[in-house]
Amino acid sequence: MPTDSQPTPSNSPAFEFKSGVVTIPSLNLFSTDITAITHQLNEKIKQAPEFFTNSSLLIDLQALANQELDIALLVDAIRNAGMFPIGIRGGTKEQQQAANALMLPALSALGGNNARKPLTIASKETKLAKTENPEKQQETSVETTIVTQPIRSGQRVYAEGDLAVIAQVSAGSEIMAEGNIHVYGTLRGRALAGVQGNENARIFCSDLQAELISIAGNYRVSEDIIESDRNAPVQIYLSKQALIIQKI
Repeated sequence: MPTDSQPTPSNSPAFEFKSGVVTIPSLNLFSTDITAITHQLNEKIKQAPEFFTNSSLLIDLQALANQELDIALLVDAIRNAGMFPIGIRGGTKEQQQAANALMLPALSALGGNNARKPLTIASKETKLAKTENPEKQQETSVETTIVTQPIRSGQRVYAEGDLAVIAQVSAGSEIMAEGNIHVYGTLRGRALAGVQGNENARIFCSDLQAELISIAGNYRVSEDIIESDRNAPVQIYLSKQALIIQKI
């Protein structure tokens, strides 16, 4: 006689919940004009389609000061542009309710920035940072993540302090650091320094061929890097919200 096939109970857990933070682009809105937003969003995506297309996106309404905005139209515009909104931050109660109706959660203003972030590749050394005041020098522990292997396409590395890569960074990869980034090789992928808002962070590399460079959210894509700055050792820093590329 046929027997019923029943799943065999297992003592091994099928899943686990873990706390973590993923760096997600944030769309900080300064206008409620859906037409203008749609046009400018499409233009941005054209500049770096590999970075933005099929990417998650957080909608930030905090700068709108409770202005009226059609959330459904905004979400449609974002999805039609090829990105996937995952939630909103800020906004009125009505806007948050409209987002919830579209299965988008309302996130806190902090956005999880206080959470600890995982290091993808870990090889750490501790340095001592001293103040410039000779009368009272305070020592602060600063972690540097050191990567000695090439960063291959599709890989992402996050460092809570500085990040030093003693190899090349391949196209299609992404390296991120809350502090400075040092690449002692060719930088072909995406490099994002000061990802938690540190405007004093810098990027140093021996050979600039990057797809995208960013400091504290201010970025420049490959098409915006002039030819004379390419294939050379450079440092990249922020001055008056503009990225400066300087040969070294």
